Amino acid sequence: MVAHNSIEIGQVISVTGSKVIGIMATGNASRQSDKVLRAAQVGSVVAITTPRALIFGIIGGVHTENPSFPTRGDERRIVEVDLMGEAHKKTSSGQLIFQRGVSAYPSLGAAILTMTSRALAQIYAQPGVPCVKVGTLRQDSSLPATLKVNELIGQHFAILGNSGTGKSCTVTVLLRAILKDFPNGHVVLLDPHDEYAKAFGDQAEVISAGKLKFPYWLLTFEEAAEAICSKEPAKREAEIPILKSAILAAKEIHMSAMDEQVPLTVDTPIPYRLSNLTDQIKSEMGRLSRPEESQPYNRIISRLIGLQADSRYEFMFSSLLVQDSMSEILSQILRIPVNDKPVTILPLAGLPSEIVDVVVSLLCRLIFDYALWNGSGPQAPILLVCEEAHRYAPRDHKLGFAPTRRSISRIAKEGRKYGISLGLVTQRPSEISEAILSQCNTLFVMRLSNEQDQQFVTHVLPESAVGLLQALPALRTQEAIIVGEGVNLPMLVCFDSIVDTSRPRSDTQSVSEAWRLDEAGLDEVDKIVKRWRKQER
Repeated sequence: MVAHNSIEIGQVISVTGSKVIGIMATGNASRQSDKVLRAAQVGSVVAITTPRALIFGIIGGVHTENPSFPTRGDERRIVEVDLMGEAHKKTSSGQLIFQRGVSAYPSLGAAILTMTSRALAQIYAQPGVPCVKVGTLRQDSSLPATLKVNELIGQHFAILGNSGTGKSCTVTVLLRAILKDFPNGHVVLLDPHDEYAKAFGDQAEVISAGKLKFPYWLLTFEEAAEAICSKEPAKREAEIPILKSAILAAKEIHMSAMDEQVPLTVDTPIPYRLSNLTDQIKSEMGRLSRPEESQPYNRIISRLIGLQADSRYEFMFSSLLVQDSMSEILSQILRIPVNDKPVTILPLAGLPSEIVDVVVSLLCRLIFDYALWNGSGPQAPILLVCEEAHRYAPRDHKLGFAPTRRSISRIAKEGRKYGISLGLVTQRPSEISEAILSQCNTLFVMRLSNEQDQQFVTHVLPESAVGLLQALPALRTQEAIIVGEGVNLPMLVCFDSIVDTSRPRSDTQSVSEAWRLDEAGLDEVDKIVKRWRKQER
């Protein structure tokens, strides 16, 4: 099964579970010894022959048992191999058929062999399944790195890595590769830093703050309370029942004029007028016997007046948004129909920071509920890509906005049943909910230098790939370890480059170049101040 030009780098001396220990075939300095040392690199794929099959593994570590300086010829060099799977030879064509897991372990003394390019190509090949190329194998740059589309998208994925490792470029490469072959996708991309507007060109519908329309009546009561009620717990507790009663009454007024009646709760997404909401609060306030009891009522009314007067909140609290536009909003966000724009980008940086969590919660909930209530209708699988995911689904339940975390968690746990997929992107995997991240069955792990992040990733990686973690701090920009259902076996990948015109706006500014120049003048400051005041990015 292995070509004659494979190199025997060692022999098996220990087999424990999914790990094999071998002694390397190096003696006195020689050309053969140099070849062995070059071949036995962390991340390299090796083969071990057994009577029944060819077992594959990935080198997770190498070390010397009795090191000396200068190097002696009798040093014992040890190689650690994490077993991944096995292959059987297909008799008709000679093609290797790879399968995960090992049915028979290697015996002591079995040869550990390098893999030829042809054998590697067969192992990493994805015959008969839809796949896309995203880069090349780090072990052999002549071989493409491909991902299985159905498993990648259908079973969620996560991209993890330090800031500056190329996460945004990875998202761009991945989605552009998929949409090139499958142009009628439905991708919703949360963009907290306004990075992706130029990454997808004409394929994207960018719903900036000026174009965004998320009417207040689409909010659940919990979301509305977050936007309207006081943050101080004591004041909030007094305002909650007042607002709840008023919203329900305002919805009843609107529904009384509707032709079709629906079961009504405070969370039913039907329009109502802000003027009716304010009138209901004032009416209840008029029944009070003591003036001091009116304070929570006045706070809610003042907040509603402030929200309507603030142009930053016009996308949600404008009095003009009372028209029932729910179908149009869903159609625009979910790209149904696609109309040659399969990606929706929602830049969040232009929104008021205190309302961003509410917007993300609303969006995630709308996506899930749309798919849930689709019933037996035609499916339009939707991919939600969440940048800076640790902000919206934090590990610490005391942080973040609980409805946002619940909405993302619901998609992670139940979304695949209804055709909703999740892509999480974060630079702090240790700060994201482990329950949510564990639902991502394909992981792209880029350079991680923080020890806490490395330890966290160890828990979510399959046991057979843990040895590769030793390579994480040494990965270069746009390199990653990919593990999970989207690939046949874990692989080290160098992602394809992106032309400058399609590169996300995430590159770190060159201080050394900028500080050599003095280009900005007072007129530039004036322009910035005007954009600042108008809230126009």
